[in-house]
Amino acid sequence: MKKPYHLFDVYGIELEYMLVKNDSFKVAPQVDELLSSKAGELKADIENGDIAWSNELVAHVIELKTNGPTKNTDDLAEKFHANILEIDALLLPLNLQLLGSASHPLMHPDTDTELWKHSYSEVYALYNTIFNCKGHGWSNVQSTHINLPFYDDTEFEKLHAAIRIILPLLPGLCASSPILEGKITGFKDTRLEFYKTNQKEIPELTGMVIPERVFSKLDYYATIFEPIKKAIRPFDKDKILDQHFLNSRGAIARFDRSAIEIRLMDIQECPKADIAICALVIAVLKALVNKDFCSLEAQKRWTKEELFPIFNDAIKHAENSEIINLEYLELFGIKKVSTVNDVWKQLYLAVKPKLHKSHYEAIEFILEEGTLATRILKSIGNNTSEAHIISVYREMQNCLKTNTLFQP
Repeated sequence: MKKPYHLFDVYGIELEYMLVKNDSFKVAPQVDELLSSKAGELKADIENGDIAWSNELVAHVIELKTNGPTKNTDDLAEKFHANILEIDALLLPLNLQLLGSASHPLMHPDTDTELWKHSYSEVYALYNTIFNCKGHGWSNVQSTHINLPFYDDTEFEKLHAAIRIILPLLPGLCASSPILEGKITGFKDTRLEFYKTNQKEIPELTGMVIPERVFSKLDYYATIFEPIKKAIRPFDKDKILDQHFLNSRGAIARFDRSAIEIRLMDIQECPKADIAICALVIAVLKALVNKDFCSLEAQKRWTKEELFPIFNDAIKHAENSEIINLEYLELFGIKKVSTVNDVWKQLYLAVKPKLHKSHYEAIEFILEEGTLATRILKSIGNNTSEAHIISVYREMQNCLKTNTLFQP
C-alpha cells in the first residue's frame, strides 16, 4: 500500500489456510506442489485476478490475499471462496484439502513442521536458528490480517490510537483455536496465548503485543524500531532481517507501505465469516477515528499496561470475558461491567447502518452463537478422542467448501 491513500480509502485482507491430508488428517507440507500445479512452475507469489496466492514460513500454509489494495469488502467473501474452490480442485489429485480455523487440533509441531525451503528461505532459516520455529506459536497459527492505509502523521496518529483501543476485544470476536495436540487447552484463543511468548528470546520484537503509545513516525522509530534493531544485531550478522518484518506486535506500522497491519485475528471457518468480521472491525475503527464514541485524546491516553489485562482475559474466555474496567468501557459509551460479547453487540448496533447487508447474517450469528472456538468446544463436548475431533473438523472443512458458518 503506497501513498496517496487516505484513511479507509482502501483495504488489504490476508487469509491463511493449512493443507491437510484427506486420509490421515495430518498437516501436509506440500504448498510448493500446489503453487507449481497452478503456475506450471514453482512461484512463491501467484496473481489470480483480484486474489493473490503465496507461501508462508511453513510448508503447509498457503496465504490468500487481496491482489493489491481493494476499495471495499462487499464482494470479497465470494472472491476468496472462488479461490478456495479452485485450490481444493488442484489439491484433489494430491489427496489433500484446505482447513480453516487458527490451529490444527492434532498437529505435533516438533515432528510435523517443515519450513519453507524455497524463496526467502534464508530469512526463515535465520528465524528458526534464533527462535526454533517448530512450535505451535510458529507453525500452527493461521490468522486473518487487515491492512489499513494512512497518508501522513496526522492520519497515523488517529488510526494507531483507534486500533490500540480495539485490539483487546478481537479475541472475543475471532477466537478459533481451543484445542492443541488433542487436548482442550483452557484458552479459546490458544494461538494468541502462544503469540505472547513465542519470541521470548528477544522480547523487544513482540513487546506486550498491544503496541506502545506512539503516534508519529519519528516516535515509532525511536520507541519500537530502534530497540528492535539493537536487540537483533547480535543474531543477524549479515543484516538480512528487516525491522518491519521483525516487529511482531498485534498491530504493526508498515511505513514502507504507509499502512498498519492488524494481526490478532484468528482465521475462521469460511471467508463469509472472516470478511464480515473484517467489515465490522473496520466500521468500528472508522467510528473511533470519527470520534463517534470518544475523543482522540481519550483513545491516546491508554497505556499498553492498562490494555493488556483486558486482552489477556479475552484470550482465555473470548466473548465471555468480563470487562470490569469501567473507564475502558466508557470509551464506547458503556456504563456498566460488560462481557466482550456485550461490547461487540453494542458496537455492532452503532455501526450496522454503515455495513453492507451481506455481512449482517454472519456477524449476528457469531454474536448470538459465540466465537468459532466456543462452537467447536460445544461440538467436541467431553469426547476428545482423535476420531471425534477429526469428525468435527471435517465438518468445518465442509464449511470452507460451502462458505457457510459452522453450527454445533
